[in-house]
Amino acid sequence: MQDNPVLPGGSVKSRLESTDSASGNCNCNGNSNLYGLHKWRRLQLHTDKEIEMKRRKLGSLGLTVSEIGLGCMGMSEFYSPADQDDSESIKVIHHYFDRGGDFLDTADMYGSGRNEVLVGKAIARRRDKVVFATKFGNVRGPNGEFLGVRGDKNYVRECCEASLKRLNVDYIDLYYQHRVDANVPIEETVGAMAELVKEGKVKYLGLSEASATTIRKAAQVHPIAALQSEYSLWSREIEAAILPTIRELAIALVAYSPLGRGFLTGQIKKFEDLPADDYRRNAPRFQGENFAKNLELVAKIEELAASKNCTASQLALAWVLAQGEDIVPIPGTKRTKYLDDNLGATKVMLDAGELEEIKRALPAVAGDRYPAQSMRAVNL
Repeated sequence: MQDNPVLPGGSVKSRLESTDSASGNCNCNGNSNLYGLHKWRRLQLHTDKEIEMKRRKLGSLGLTVSEIGLGCMGMSEFYSPADQDDSESIKVIHHYFDRGGDFLDTADMYGSGRNEVLVGKAIARRRDKVVFATKFGNVRGPNGEFLGVRGDKNYVRECCEASLKRLNVDYIDLYYQHRVDANVPIEETVGAMAELVKEGKVKYLGLSEASATTIRKAAQVHPIAALQSEYSLWSREIEAAILPTIRELAIALVAYSPLGRGFLTGQIKKFEDLPADDYRRNAPRFQGENFAKNLELVAKIEELAASKNCTASQLALAWVLAQGEDIVPIPGTKRTKYLDDNLGATKVMLDAGELEEIKRALPAVAGDRYPAQSMRAVNL
């Protein structure tokens, strides 16, 4: 969400020309004909420690982050709760740092504050080398129940103070409004956020799942560094109006769920693969006929990935990265092996012809992103 002009929508820079395979890096050689439409360069990918993470700009005020961030939500709630292990999650975060990453994403609602505590512990000895984002706005009760959305100025300050305490930090790098409060003018909410910037408690501001109209209004109150919204091979709705708007305003996109909540990895083959208490069982794209239809989409991604000698996850992330250097995906994981696989996407190069071929080859996604009630809280 840049000091210099962002790349126009969808413009692509080569991510890799050629490297020495003996060093463990990619070697681009040979051709593979996919569907007889385009010659694909084959990549031999490795998930070793030779990955060099590039940096991308968020907004126009100087904030830069690693080109792939790390979403921390699933470490504390929603996905396979029985597999959550704070000590293991901290190891994953530290491994991410060791691989060259520096951009973490959390929120006060993740685990009802537990995720912020976890992130605070993970960054305790590296604070000056880390950029983290947190969010406010989704209100939860004492038992974790969702009570609605608030964006009034008193709540903005209250949430910021609580997050600073849980994270055990003096300031927040990037502070998002998690969902827009339809009952409070965005000017009031962003105005309260801007006061936190003046006080040194927050450095940069962001919005999440906001409409183009709301984004324009917010940007008139204070510069917005980033919009966080869902964006992936199966969630492209923002391309119609929102992505052009934020590019016009020099606001970056932080793309959450770039792997479709894990579906695009190819690891989920049937509904029963999801634990009984996994949030995704309630998501329309993971249910009934939608699930079966979306398996066809994943099969195409796997076929395309095989032609590139990369994993489905790497292809999906490489596609997001290739949409413009003003976009930073933040895939989440609780396991080091999946983190390494995700970071391997930085070695996958997709040219304009390949991107067009992917667009033509993939069937439409089936089902909404969220259940009906949650869908009413996005694009406001």
